[in-house]
Amino acid sequence: MNDPSNDMILKVEDLAVHFPVGGGLFGPRRHLYAVDGVDLELKRGECLGLVGESGCGKSTLALTILGLQEPTRGRIVLDGHEASGEGMKRKARALIAQMVFQDPYSSLNPRQTVRKTLEAPLRLHGITTQSEIDGRIAAMLGRVGLRPDHAERYPHEFSGGQRQRIGIARALILDPKIVILDEPVSALDVSIRAQIINLLLELKEKLGLSYIMISHDLGVVEHMSDRVAVMYLGRIVETGGWKSIFTNPRHPYTRALISAIPDPFKRSRGDKITGEIPNPLDMPIGCGFHPRCPEAREICHTPPVPHMEEVGEAHLVRCRRVHEIAAPDSPLL
Repeated sequence: MNDPSNDMILKVEDLAVHFPVGGGLFGPRRHLYAVDGVDLELKRGECLGLVGESGCGKSTLALTILGLQEPTRGRIVLDGHEASGEGMKRKARALIAQMVFQDPYSSLNPRQTVRKTLEAPLRLHGITTQSEIDGRIAAMLGRVGLRPDHAERYPHEFSGGQRQRIGIARALILDPKIVILDEPVSALDVSIRAQIINLLLELKEKLGLSYIMISHDLGVVEHMSDRVAVMYLGRIVETGGWKSIFTNPRHPYTRALISAIPDPFKRSRGDKITGEIPNPLDMPIGCGFHPRCPEAREICHTPPVPHMEEVGEAHLVRCRRVHEIAAPDSPLL
């Protein structure tokens, strides 16, 4: 019998990242709860879409998984290896998980050629034979749709789409198993977004990659993802298969996000979000979404924070009133 744990390439348990603010002579120290008790799983060969408004903690969560940000508490398991605390050094973690950044220009060193950009991680991880380095660079450039002679050029000599292809090549040059895509097409022209998305899907299939797709563009998430996790104020509020999330969203925040997707047919999709995101230094008591929620009642204002509840097969929601609020009569998409 197969061990189900072998299907998990990433497991995050009760992960929290709290930043101290203030203190000293000017008052008591407070904490900003960027990530607050996140549980997440990623299966091998799967794409998990991570969505939410700016400032909800998506990028902080990604940096913590990569080891670029220290967690306050929690556990991270990468490919069966403990990565929390001293469990895995950053150099070893880089062989499992890499990241494609949002801005393809600022994420590249303008003073380095493409060859230098791709060569550096190989040499850092012990690949020093020049013939092997040249072969891997040429092969990787071909995989992302660039020519071998592009290796001698600088970032400013490329278009935005080509620069993002270089960023993808850099992320894949060490043959990682997980790639975190942080808004990989939001800085690109609309005309070339589809090309990059199709390239990412093709590479995922050919190389057996697992993706975490961070985006506020739900159309991109729907197209690429197998499962979706919705994040608000540092917590996951709903997670499930993409079809379940997009056709039967149960959390009021998820419904509001979907209602904001432009629709040329002007169909009604429910209430849009009103009000501002609460101050993360002064978090609401109880459910964090209640100041903006059209379905909020008195019970939503009281502690503790609600737990995730199952509302369907592998479909979980963090809402006290989820069983009282009627499910949508018809799909929202």
